Amino acid sequence: MIRWIRQQLGFDPPHQSDTRTVYIANKFPQHGHYIPQRFADNRIISSKYTIWNFVPKNLFEQFRRIANFYFLIIFLVQLMIDTPTSPITSGLPLFFVITVTAIKQGFEDWLRHKADNEVNGAPVFVVRSGSLVQTRSKNIRVGDIVRVAKDETFPADLVLLSSDRAEGTCHITTASLDGETNLKTHYAVPETAVSQSVSRLESLQAVVECQQPEADLYRFVGRITVTQQGEEIVRPLGPENLLLRGARLKNTKEIFGVAVYTGMESKMALNYKCKSQKRSAVEKSMNTFLIIYLGILLFEAILSTILKYAWQAEDKWNEPFYNQKTDQERNSSQILKFISDFLAFLVLYNFIIPISLYVTVELQKFLGSFFICWDLDLYHEESDQKAQVNTSDLNEELGQVEYVFTDKTGTLTENEMQFRECSINGIKYQEINGKLVPEGMTEDSPDGSVPCLNREEELFLKAVSLCHTVQISYDQTDGPGDPFSHANGFSPQMEYYASSPDEKALVEATKRMGVTFIGSHGENMEIKTFGKAEKYKLLHVLEFDADRRRMSVILQTPSGEKVLFTKGAESAILPYTKSGEIDKTRVHVDEFALKGLRTLVVACRHFSADEYQEVDRRLHEARTALQQREERLVEVFNFIEKDLELLGATGVEDKLQDKVQETIEALRLAGIKVWVLTGDKHETAVSVSLSCGHFHRTMNILELVQQKTDNECAEQLRRLARRIKEDHVIQHGLVVDGASLSLALREHEKLFMEVCKNCSAVLCCRMAPLQKAKVVRLLKTSPEKPITLAIGDGANDVSMIQEAHVGIGIMGKEGRQAVRNSDYAIARFKFLAKLLLVHGHFYYVRIATLVQYFFYKNVCFITPQFLYQFFCLFSQQTLYDSVYLTLYNICFTSLPILVYSLFEQLVHPHVLQSKPALYRDISKNSQLSFKTFLYWTFLGFCHAFVFFFGSYILMGEDTTLMGNGQMFGNWTFGTLVFTVMVITVTLKLALETHFWTWMNHFVTWGSIAFYFIFSLFYGGIIWPFLHTQDMYFVFVQLLSSGSAWFAIIIIVITCLFPDVIKKVFYRHLHPTSTQKSQMYTNRVAIGDDFIALQPLSRAKNQLGKIRWKRIRFQSAQNMTLLKSGAEGRTIGH
Repeated sequence: MIRWIRQQLGFDPPHQSDTRTVYIANKFPQHGHYIPQRFADNRIISSKYTIWNFVPKNLFEQFRRIANFYFLIIFLVQLMIDTPTSPITSGLPLFFVITVTAIKQGFEDWLRHKADNEVNGAPVFVVRSGSLVQTRSKNIRVGDIVRVAKDETFPADLVLLSSDRAEGTCHITTASLDGETNLKTHYAVPETAVSQSVSRLESLQAVVECQQPEADLYRFVGRITVTQQGEEIVRPLGPENLLLRGARLKNTKEIFGVAVYTGMESKMALNYKCKSQKRSAVEKSMNTFLIIYLGILLFEAILSTILKYAWQAEDKWNEPFYNQKTDQERNSSQILKFISDFLAFLVLYNFIIPISLYVTVELQKFLGSFFICWDLDLYHEESDQKAQVNTSDLNEELGQVEYVFTDKTGTLTENEMQFRECSINGIKYQEINGKLVPEGMTEDSPDGSVPCLNREEELFLKAVSLCHTVQISYDQTDGPGDPFSHANGFSPQMEYYASSPDEKALVEATKRMGVTFIGSHGENMEIKTFGKAEKYKLLHVLEFDADRRRMSVILQTPSGEKVLFTKGAESAILPYTKSGEIDKTRVHVDEFALKGLRTLVVACRHFSADEYQEVDRRLHEARTALQQREERLVEVFNFIEKDLELLGATGVEDKLQDKVQETIEALRLAGIKVWVLTGDKHETAVSVSLSCGHFHRTMNILELVQQKTDNECAEQLRRLARRIKEDHVIQHGLVVDGASLSLALREHEKLFMEVCKNCSAVLCCRMAPLQKAKVVRLLKTSPEKPITLAIGDGANDVSMIQEAHVGIGIMGKEGRQAVRNSDYAIARFKFLAKLLLVHGHFYYVRIATLVQYFFYKNVCFITPQFLYQFFCLFSQQTLYDSVYLTLYNICFTSLPILVYSLFEQLVHPHVLQSKPALYRDISKNSQLSFKTFLYWTFLGFCHAFVFFFGSYILMGEDTTLMGNGQMFGNWTFGTLVFTVMVITVTLKLALETHFWTWMNHFVTWGSIAFYFIFSLFYGGIIWPFLHTQDMYFVFVQLLSSGSAWFAIIIIVITCLFPDVIKKVFYRHLHPTSTQKSQMYTNRVAIGDDFIALQPLSRAKNQLGKIRWKRIRFQSAQNMTLLKSGAEGRTIGH
């Protein structure tokens, strides 16, 4: 138990040595000297709190807030000394604030716990005691043999022991880890590959020794020692033997693997960042303002204390006849008396620090977040997914974003490749109804007839259908059978899996056109050309690499001829061709690229018998070399892939998500820089960046790729910086790969940042998950401290999402890890524009006004209290009744600003979306700048002086203003000041309101009416539970005086009229772009389905029509029937 507690607190790490020894099936040595290593369990934890640390950790986070800590000190002071007000006035609001915030944050973390429990409770099969046992994912231990079936994700990091294939191979996709959707092949060592049954695995005697967990997804060093018949066989283990948690098994019925890294020690979890409390820029500004107001408070308290003792220096004021001191008071320490008086003044003025500000902000954020969930424009009908808010603390941060970091695969794209066009022998072709048709012509062959292809077209299609590493899965039968149940359609039994999505799209396209890849059997590759089977012998595969940028196969044709088929990037093929329509094909490739298509060029070479013998000999020598194998292979590949005959080119579209280009352009117009961070290959990433509008065709693309040393990287960065300075006109885009980025961040951060900031768009490819987070952190901590947003859909994006100021998860096809760890989740990338430009704009403007208005109304509230001390010998007499002191922020002025902060629309939402540049008006926290803060504070002091001295002057000369001739007393004077103040601060907010709903009217005029009604009841009845009732009949008598009514009207007009004049003057002479746009607001039609910022009741009513919206495109005949069945249903149903 003690060890468990120490591990939970982080004092006792589970492992100490540099390596770990894993006994397969937990068959530990029987001798007594063995001490088993301790490993983490298999639970994944994305939550922030536990039941043990929730109270202390949450209290610590809450008391980091200046106001909360301050009110705690004030509460303790009130408990210790005699103060003018009761400790309840500070303690009760503080307790309420802390409790409400803790409940809200506890609820949000409970949702994370719930999501974690779903993952940790997922059923898995493990081999224990000679049988296959079902258990929960969290119960997997290091050393357990786990069985994983097809299309399941791996529940831990496993070393592959065996699969359903005799050779012990399996295929996986790591889309949720590194964003790559291609199929990867993993291998078991031969000694364990034969153990394909539970009984044979149970008898397996083997030990895995490997490094301790590390975050690098592509690195694994270990060895496995298998004991067979008393002999120990040692085999090396590398990344190709390790199946990572989060990856998915494909094209393989089942595998068995031994767990080596579990839970938070798995590579996927190590690439998560620990969850930290994100705090918005507005909250940081609030803390700064609170410190300034704390300074004002201390100044007022010290000044009042000094003036009190200066005044009491005269004997007649020190001890007047009506207030004689006791002997204890005369003999008490002067220093203690000074401190006591200072603390008493501190308590008297403490309401200048608005503790209710935090409660209102928490409520505004919590309630405001529902508008994101209810917005029909953020609802995706096809997947039936609405926007999701995981953390409402950052709503206003959506209006401050300066950098967007986005993943590519699954975020910008749909993960779907489609064949579009090709060029064969200098002629462009399109696919029409599964047939290859030259451009400009239409399909004219009758249905069912076999299309006639010439030699060049047939050779091109054969090259495309044979030059690849595609594999086939048969879902319904064990063998391949006959996949041609109909002419050119897909067989329901056969599914292609490819090492790249392009290859899959091309092989599927040739199948539709009649040249079908049947599969590989040993060394043979089989295709069917219009029903006629042909077998090719696969002699060699020349694998793709980033330097050559092409891949090739050498085949023996059915006639015995040796031929090389190669495909790759245009720059990697065309320079090595000697025949074919080279110039025409180059033009066609450029045309394809301009359309945003991913291009590949296809070529071939025919070998004579002597040439092939030379090729075969060289390849064998290079592949068996022990020294400089890679360099020798590159040399041989270049020798083989030359003198090529050009066949043609292909154009494949990586299907982008809807409106990605428009969204990126809108963000750019809004002043937001977009960076694409992807684990994909360089060429793929650049192609998608061009097609989605991230890179423009006119942009000068700079590259920082394949840098090997620090000096080389630094020199390249200096060259790029010089190029940018020399050319100021052209926009620049930067491409960086992961290896070069590591070098750049190691010693050249400043130079790298200088280059990046001068580029309009940046693309980082081949990025490891933690590298994504490092890039985000680099921007976050730069001198400008910009606000960053990260958006992605896979587990590989979690670190980036957690590092950025705002993290957004896409509900895509790569699991839910990103959504679970994000602050907000949306179904499609296009929704980001609405989320930032509309919701972000509104939330920021609302909360900026809310914060400044709170400080303004508290200055108005407490400054007359300070001024009153000059007229009461600094005796710490309160100007207001204690009930008014308590209810001012809670009842009289709280609801109008809360409703304003929920519904205010400075500009119509459609105008904000159509004019993204309006987002620039609120960037860099402009509405909470120090200048704006000083204006509101100065306004508060001015209004407070008018309240106090206006009331004083109007009644100072003639104190018999009552209707019955009675004199004004101090409570009547205080009530007059308080009445004027409540009316003025409420009307001031009304002047700031642009969007009036019935709720705004209700709370604005209702708050003033409530104050009058409450005061009449409070002062008109003798309440038995009150010790004193100084306010008895005061308010009634005040309202009976015509002079008092006159004073109220005059003072309110005096305060607000200059404000109205200023607004009109500035609006006409120096209007902002936002104010200009307000003139167009009334001309924009309000869509019936826009509910994000409508009154609550209307929003809820419209939610019931969401299903109606989904079916409104169906035929008019069905509409009436379906509408009745859709009534009352909401998104979540």
